[in-house]
Amino acid sequence: MSHHYSGPDYGFPHGDARLDLTDLYAFPKPGDAGKSILIMNVHPSEGVNPPGPTTDEPFATDAIYELKIDTDGDLVADIAYRVRFSSREGGAQTATLRRVEGIEAAGTGDGGQTIHEGAPVSTGQDAQVTEAGDYRFFAGWRSDSFFFDTMGALNNFQFTGNDFFTEKDVCSIVLEVPNSALVTRKMGLWHRTVDGKSGKWVPTDRGALPSQSVFLTGEEKGVYITAEPKDDARFVGRKLSDDVMDGFISILTNGKVTRDNVGPHNDLLASFPYIGPPHKARSAQLVAA
Repeated sequence: MSHHYSGPDYGFPHGDARLDLTDLYAFPKPGDAGKSILIMNVHPSEGVNPPGPTTDEPFATDAIYELKIDTDGDLVADIAYRVRFSSREGGAQTATLRRVEGIEAAGTGDGGQTIHEGAPVSTGQDAQVTEAGDYRFFAGWRSDSFFFDTMGALNNFQFTGNDFFTEKDVCSIVLEVPNSALVTRKMGLWHRTVDGKSGKWVPTDRGALPSQSVFLTGEEKGVYITAEPKDDARFVGRKLSDDVMDGFISILTNGKVTRDNVGPHNDLLASFPYIGPPHKARSAQLVAA
């Protein structure tokens, strides 16, 4: 899926770019049929409402970033991977990855079995990857693999072929998981951000179907974010280079406009963490939200 700017009026959920989901990918690990790759992208490096760069701090430290997995087809989570971030002296962030199963996986909280603790968050060109048993983990700034003429879309679909995301970055959470930790049959997958700034956990964004929440307006968007996938259509996956926006443009304009003349980026990697290096190296000491 892709749905940048999923807050009100193409803004950010709760006004915080770090809580904004952008992409979700899942695919078998190349060359190793026994493992899978799950990629959760958040935090666009530049917004359109308000316009301009967002904070250099990668992730919100008072939030939970979740990958939820349905193993039995009822569209209720049976497994959840939860990531929380903390800031150390000097501003460098670290991540803790936890796994939870059963009834707790369908709920909201930051508990679970710890897989990684204190994993470094990457702010520069080099990907800092950590390993624990059969798991590999990455979190940090990467090149935004999404491609679309955003300004053309906001200008009554007058596309010029200008890719708004060419030099933009996102924050990626990349997880290599042994298939033994998942399920051998078809499974459902979605991701979610949960904000704890108010003192209680409040769902802020979620997604799985391509661009679904972007096209919901008013109260419908809020209902979608706080609901569960059992009330949605089934998950549809896509490759990082699939041009999903051309399909949506054609649907939205009833075939009058069929493409935005923007194509996929060429900086994807063939190995972990798969998302290309960021266009800008950021200092770990820049922590203002």
